[in-house]
Amino acid sequence: MAQDDDSFVYDEATGEWISAAEAADKAASPENAGVEVRDSVGNLLNDGDQVTLIKDLVVKGAGQTLKRGTLIKSIRLTGDAQEIDCKFDGIKGLVLRAEFVRKR
Repeated sequence: MAQDDDSFVYDEATGEWISAAEAADKAASPENAGVEVRDSVGNLLNDGDQVTLIKDLVVKGAGQTLKRGTLIKSIRLTGDAQEIDCKFDGIKGLVLRAEFVRKR
């Protein structure tokens, strides 16, 4: 029997092992293709959008509360329909739920 030289990678999105070639093809395509992320009022969000918080949010691990009305600039979509990645002064790796923001 011939040994398969192709290596496999675990795909967290599907929970399956896929070939490295297939993983490379997925990486080459846009990360959030087919996933629509909508804010609290139904507006479609895109990478680079500015959003405003609609509720006071306690940030775990930062000892800080983000107040309602806080402007978050330059968001990034994560591929999850409910999560957005963003930066805010003094907080690294901030991930917000789309239900708590409104597009500006």
